[in-house]
Amino acid sequence: MSGGDVLPYRLVATDLDGTLLRPDHTVSARTRDALAAATAAGAAHIVVTGRTVPVARHILDDLGYEGLAVCGQGAQLYHAGEHRLLTSVTLDRQVALLALEKIEAEIGPLFLAAARDGLDGEVLFGEGYRMDHDGMSLVPFTEPAELWSRPISKLYIQHAELGDDALADAARTAAGGLVGVTMAGTGLVELLPLGLTKATGLSLAARRLGMTADDAIAFGDMPNDIAMFGWAKHAVAMANAHQDLKAVADEITASNAEDGIAVVLERLFPAAAASG
Repeated sequence: MSGGDVLPYRLVATDLDGTLLRPDHTVSARTRDALAAATAAGAAHIVVTGRTVPVARHILDDLGYEGLAVCGQGAQLYHAGEHRLLTSVTLDRQVALLALEKIEAEIGPLFLAAARDGLDGEVLFGEGYRMDHDGMSLVPFTEPAELWSRPISKLYIQHAELGDDALADAARTAAGGLVGVTMAGTGLVELLPLGLTKATGLSLAARRLGMTADDAIAFGDMPNDIAMFGWAKHAVAMANAHQDLKAVADEITASNAEDGIAVVLERLFPAAAASG
């Protein structure tokens, strides 16, 4: 773009899994080029992910990403280039325990996991919990006291019979006044500090860059992106997105396997199309 051109968006916010990352957890050359062209034109790219910093860090490093990243569903603001945690919000453990009691009183026992706070926080998981091992430092626990022994960013819950949507709805009904409930992916129903969303963390990151929601275009694929979509001026759901997210999107692009982010950026930033 020439110096006199006005950027269509000064902030490009992308989710990671199911959005920026292809199914094999890589980013295509086309998408890399499109993002590079957008940033060369003057836009900022911010990764906004449900992954906590320890779980996201290896992916960000592999991508060569050095900017701000919003992690843990908005709980953590991380400077990838400096490997530094700038802000962190934890889940009150007494409140979380009460929320679990209320949920289990309605639907029966839950399988549990928890993400510990901090740059090197492990993911604790209990018996029966099905955990994706991708990049996670996993620590099994057998005694409930272990789960509450140190600060945690969030809890993961699973149920023997209920699917993700039904479990999230049940948790919200039983304990929505105590904790936030979101679904970040298959098998990933999460309990968060009340009021915390990706929009919370993204707005904080944007302020640090001198930007607002009116500057932002956001890309996502799951219900945990709904708040971010409500915050950004323009919201783009991937073709592979959950129906609840598609329902609130301004636009639906190609899937994460088909360079959906690049399809949109090439339209908005001519240099992206030229490089592609």
